[in-house]
Amino acid sequence: MREETCIFCKIANGDIPAATIYEDEQFRVILDLGPASKGHALILPKNHFADLLALDEETSAKVLALAAKIGAAMKKSLGCAGFNLVQNNGEAAGQTVFHFHMHVIPRYEGGPKMVSWEPGAPSGEELAELAESIKKELA
Repeated sequence: MREETCIFCKIANGDIPAATIYEDEQFRVILDLGPASKGHALILPKNHFADLLALDEETSAKVLALAAKIGAAMKKSLGCAGFNLVQNNGEAAGQTVFHFHMHVIPRYEGGPKMVSWEPGAPSGEELAELAESIKKELA
């Protein structure tokens, strides 16, 4: 299932060329054209899913293992000290292309700060209220 107007569907299925570092029947992994660091890659399913909530179980079950495989290859080939996995859902979360994708971003010693925030300081009562609210939706 592809969406004909989706740029990531076209890239994932080879209609638009990209610097591909991995491909199998379900995924294509490409280098990002606007990288956060050297070697920044995107994992693209070949089927169209708008975001994480739309993923089927089979794709969902495989994407994290693939991310680990790509990250391990980056550590060996690029000499990065680690990597971040970033996956945005919804415009408010920074999603700009509405085709599920996961960023694998190599991190280098002394490199720029990325994917960080100032820790909040919620009270124990606030945490308990939040936990109860979320748990209700999981039931």
